[in-house]
Amino acid sequence: MSETLRTLQETIRERQAHPREGSYTCQLLAAGQTEILKKVGEEAAEVVVAGALEGKERLVYECADLIYHLLVALASQGLSWEEVEAELRRRFH
Repeated sequence: MSETLRTLQETIRERQAHPREGSYTCQLLAAGQTEILKKVGEEAAEVVVAGALEGKERLVYECADLIYHLLVALASQGLSWEEVEAELRRRFH
């Protein structure tokens, strides 16, 4: 796991454990799993549009948004990015 992903995951977990007023992450977590997954879907669609129509810079931007929202979705279920990486490794063996 990269240091950037580790830091982001830790920040999300921190917000989950100690909500802060005005935090977008806290708002997402408070909204619940259904709303979080809607955001994941919206971000995935934005990745598709960016990749097809908006160029590389926009694609990178939208992929970052998608990864953030995926991390929030995982945290809301008590899961981690390491579990996703473990599944990816399992698929290679």
